[in-house]
Amino acid sequence: MSSPISNVRPAPDPLIADLADYALTAPITSDEALDTARWCLVDTLACGIMALAYPACTKLLGPVVPGTAIRHGSRVPGTSYELDPVQGAFNIGTIVRWLDFNDTWLAAEWGHPSDNLGAILATADWLSRNQAAGTPVSAFNSPLTPRPSSLTISDVLVAMVKAHEIQGVLALENSFNRVGLDHVLLVRVASTAVTTVMLGGTRDQVINAISHAWIDGSALRTYRHAPNTGSRKSWAAGDATSRAVRLALIAMTGEMGYPSALTAKTWGFQDVSFKGNSLKLARPPGSYVMEQILFKLSFPAEFHAQTAVECAVQLHPLVQSRLDQIERIELTTHESAIRIIDKTGPLHNPADRDHCLQYMTAIGLIFGGLTADHYEDKIAADPRIDALRAKMSVTEDKQYSKDYLDADKRSIANAVQVFFKDGSKTGKVAVEYPIGHRRRRQEGIPILQQKALGAFAAHYGSAKATQLMSLFTERKQLEAMPVHDFVSAFVK
Repeated sequence: MSSPISNVRPAPDPLIADLADYALTAPITSDEALDTARWCLVDTLACGIMALAYPACTKLLGPVVPGTAIRHGSRVPGTSYELDPVQGAFNIGTIVRWLDFNDTWLAAEWGHPSDNLGAILATADWLSRNQAAGTPVSAFNSPLTPRPSSLTISDVLVAMVKAHEIQGVLALENSFNRVGLDHVLLVRVASTAVTTVMLGGTRDQVINAISHAWIDGSALRTYRHAPNTGSRKSWAAGDATSRAVRLALIAMTGEMGYPSALTAKTWGFQDVSFKGNSLKLARPPGSYVMEQILFKLSFPAEFHAQTAVECAVQLHPLVQSRLDQIERIELTTHESAIRIIDKTGPLHNPADRDHCLQYMTAIGLIFGGLTADHYEDKIAADPRIDALRAKMSVTEDKQYSKDYLDADKRSIANAVQVFFKDGSKTGKVAVEYPIGHRRRRQEGIPILQQKALGAFAAHYGSAKATQLMSLFTERKQLEAMPVHDFVSAFVK
């Protein structure tokens, strides 16, 4: 006869408690992290503004019920929407992620930590606007405790550093994609933690909220992989950030949490969704991830292909007039790229194309660059692209794979070499570290600034774009700016 199950409520799982304590009390003192967060903020907003040019994205934006507006609600940069913070997070998270152009974190689990800005900025703007107007806000039917001081961009930058850290440190040794789960799980967990703190949550409320985030399980990765790759991968993070805000608001009502959400036998996340493996933090959370973050500066491309496209662009002058003379193209890469974006056969939509190593490399060789427009049907119909794809072979370099996992290197290496029918060939062009890597930060920031300026100019006009960029010139002035004033500058 089996023993009865103990109904003694345990202490919170240590990992959940550690994440809550970090989100609540950890000081962020790294000047490098905060300065990088400043550039991460402008880059993330630029990615969102660029996405507004694409109807496939904008059709998903706005309130759930058309025509609904929330007084003192969350604004969506580049639009006139005023939404509740849950839907505001979905909107901001969706535009940020749409073009696959925002920052990246590559580890045992990869992801895009700036996806969390959807929850952070929507919540901060809603709180800041109501605070400035002197109107109370509530979590469902429970009024929230008024904050003792106004929300500023300093609060946003600190929340960004912490959300990056929670997502990134969890990803260092816990590979969710290996069990079929999508990395937006970590967006939901990180956003839930920092958003509950932003709302004024106590330690118990933050722990409860995080437990709900884990209990939600995770989306499947079906929409990221052949033969099902599709546009949900562009709004999945927005969905995760909106869920995070909703869970934070639920926790703020005093709703109970589930202390052994991770470790409960049979019914906990580890047994149900992680094949019985134990989750762990690879290092104590601090500011490591923001300092190490990888920016996508030159190309809106899945990050494992960034250096391949750099190689192709370097080769473009040598091959552009000889495309019909190419016999074969050899791509040398790392294991993760082969597992995630090595793809043959028809490509059915832009989301399919921006997750195909061969397609992105072909674009670089043919056009000498890569933009979001290159994924659209009009460009994809160019027969030269599939002709080059058919001539490509992809092989793993074991050293590239080893260096990709090396915590001191974190390289994302690719190499491309073109062979012609007459026996001639180009040199083998290899790039280990993309322009957005920490090792190339000094070289990359001016390109980041140009990327943002161009994005703002295309949407707002040149004069307004210059004005917006000036907000980021001095970090201390930016940090002191009330959130609602900052967001007002981006409303159209």
